[in-house]
Amino acid sequence: MLLDRVQHHVDLIYRSNPLDANLDGLAEELLGLMRLDACITPPAQYVNYWTQRDAIAITYGDTILQEGEKPLVTLKRFFDKYSDGLLTGVHILPFYPWSSDDGFSVLDYSSVNESLGAWDDVESIASDYDLMADLVINHCSSRSLWFQNFLKDESPGKGYFYTASPDDDLSHVVRPRTSDLLREVETTDGTRYVWCTFSHDQVDLDFRNPEVLKQFVTIVRHYLDKGVRIFRLDAVAFLWKVPGTSSLNLEETHEVVRLFRTLVEHAVPGALLITETNIPNQQNLSYFGNSNEAHCIYNFSLPPLLVNTLVTGNCKHLKMWMMSMPPAQNGTAYFNFIASHDGIGLRPAEGLLSDQELESLVDTMSHFGGHVSYRALENGQSKPYEINISLFDALQGTTSGPDAWGVDRFVCAHAIMLGLEGIPGIYIHSLLGTRNDYDRVENAGHYRAINRHQWEYGALEAALAREESTHAQVLARIKALLGIRREQAAFHPNATQFTLHLGEGIFGFWRQSMDRRQSVFCISNISDKVLPLSLSDINLIGTDDWIELISGIHYHGRDEVIDVQPYQTLWITNLAGYSDAL
Repeated sequence: MLLDRVQHHVDLIYRSNPLDANLDGLAEELLGLMRLDACITPPAQYVNYWTQRDAIAITYGDTILQEGEKPLVTLKRFFDKYSDGLLTGVHILPFYPWSSDDGFSVLDYSSVNESLGAWDDVESIASDYDLMADLVINHCSSRSLWFQNFLKDESPGKGYFYTASPDDDLSHVVRPRTSDLLREVETTDGTRYVWCTFSHDQVDLDFRNPEVLKQFVTIVRHYLDKGVRIFRLDAVAFLWKVPGTSSLNLEETHEVVRLFRTLVEHAVPGALLITETNIPNQQNLSYFGNSNEAHCIYNFSLPPLLVNTLVTGNCKHLKMWMMSMPPAQNGTAYFNFIASHDGIGLRPAEGLLSDQELESLVDTMSHFGGHVSYRALENGQSKPYEINISLFDALQGTTSGPDAWGVDRFVCAHAIMLGLEGIPGIYIHSLLGTRNDYDRVENAGHYRAINRHQWEYGALEAALAREESTHAQVLARIKALLGIRREQAAFHPNATQFTLHLGEGIFGFWRQSMDRRQSVFCISNISDKVLPLSLSDINLIGTDDWIELISGIHYHGRDEVIDVQPYQTLWITNLAGYSDAL
């Protein structure tokens, strides 16, 4: 019975009930807010609501601008014209009214930022694409009505924000910023110290108060009604706080995710939760739970490892990481990405790359025009947290410097990602090969703006109309890969994956369809040298004919040796399996 499940979640979340809140009837209230019958038939378990045809574009609502037109309308017009049906989903980064952090300091969760458009525009996108939206669940704006009411001890907002004392033991708190954790504010009850994980304009919500939980359940129901089908739980790892601990990944946080999973999958079977947890790899994996937490997790270790692989020409760390990654159980999947609106996170590479290797990566990216953001350590020192750079500029060369292979290296990175187990997410500026935007950094006053360029629609169309432009080349080549990928059963997000051992300059893995009929061997030369590949090294079955999907070349014998060009990717499949897939 659904009520029993929700009650179980509530009991675990509030087992210590530090605020002595009244929990009577809370489970029933949550079901009422989600408009769920307590006896509803539970959804089927371990169902994959995705296929190899799925690919999600990641974008801000105002990335593309057309004078006289709301940006959300322009954005849909762009995807309708240029995606050719190859992108099944769109993640619109926070499209709510906000005060800072390009949307992640939310003023009002129930509204659409008027400068972007209206709910009708959001629903229009949702009618043709699987819409992913951010649930900015850890914090909201200090200028929000909630926080202003908190200061006045009025509702809604009374008791919504986490407070601590400067005398508390906060030395173990893990956070990705160097600013002071506590912000002193004056309230009608006197001086209080609110908890600010990210910035003093982003005040952390206090989920110990069940009124906060009820607000977010209401928000989720509202988003579902507006067509949202994928929820990105922003910064969710920091949700529950306990002084004296790291206040990161606490068990109550995991239980809150489980509760939202239960509510969402009963409300709209096929609606998904994706956790955004930019933390070390093993901690990130924990958000799969036992297939009862996130449907998908951001594969945060992939961007730094793949960029490191391509600028060093050595894939040993990427291979070791791949071999250590557990296959996602049915009903869960990795969300693969190699660029985002933020930057290249370094925490997920800790323990995978040595301090010297991380330092070399940071140094190389700095030479390519990137910036570095830092986080505070317990001892008062700071450590690189994130590299802020456009992916196109990050891959303009190697540790030896820029070279002529930038476009090929960039496309190689996407070919690797598109072949991997999981659902691909492609940042719009990667689709367009956008460069570092230094003017935007200067105007915005923060490093992350370097990869948040805004295109004027006419200028973008003109650039894409010139076949020789890097923007047109990148878009065409990535779309070609997407077109091939979506027809291969072996590229299903949950199809089998094995790592191949082909030396340090060639990165390879084998995908096999779930019915075992199709194999695809994904081989990439990640160096700037021509390297030989013997087909006998990849165990092609001798009784099958094989075709390389990108070039269309057929292979008839296992004794062939191929010269793989710098940054070339091969997708070699058995012809019989390829025909079955079609």
